[in-house]
Amino acid sequence: MKILAFVDLHGSTASLRKIIKRAKKPDIKIIINAGDHTLFNEKHRLILKELNKIGKPVLIVHGNHESEKQTRNLCKEFKNCIFIHNKLYKKNSYVFFGWGGGGFSLIDREFEKAEKKFRKQFKNKKLILITHAPPYKTKVDELFQKEHAGNKSIKNFIIKYKPVLAITGHLHENAGKQDKIGKTIVINPGPRGKILEI
Repeated sequence: MKILAFVDLHGSTASLRKIIKRAKKPDIKIIINAGDHTLFNEKHRLILKELNKIGKPVLIVHGNHESEKQTRNLCKEFKNCIFIHNKLYKKNSYVFFGWGGGGFSLIDREFEKAEKKFRKQFKNKKLILITHAPPYKTKVDELFQKEHAGNKSIKNFIIKYKPVLAITGHLHENAGKQDKIGKTIVINPGPRGKILEI
């Protein structure tokens, strides 16, 4: 199954058009938006409306540029836009778990609480993690001079549950980069998007 993932669009209509054009091709089954699709909520409804027109499931978490409440409410208006922050989405043998917002803390206690809530549903599953914030000490959270700005709670989750794939964003300089934590592929697909086969 092929998915098209993107992040950090920040309201770019040119990037959005390219994502939509590629997503409409028949080989893509699911689209994943890991947040910051707007620039401080500008054009929020318009962007989701355009993504909805693809006619395929678009799994969405909010970034630090969108409010959780607004993103959740707007997604309710569009049947193909599925807000999965703190939720699971199941497709075939895969379970997608989303966690939006953040990007500025080393530890996320709310994420850790969510992990406990869903942990039984993560065991022995083909899990795909979608977060806006990147996991700590990877190629997708590097800043200049090799400093790291990722989240340790997310990294610990990946080590514990071994998802097949972890899709993230937030740090624009790492768009297109990927790394591995154990066998888990960790990727920042950037605003241009990446096609991933699972």
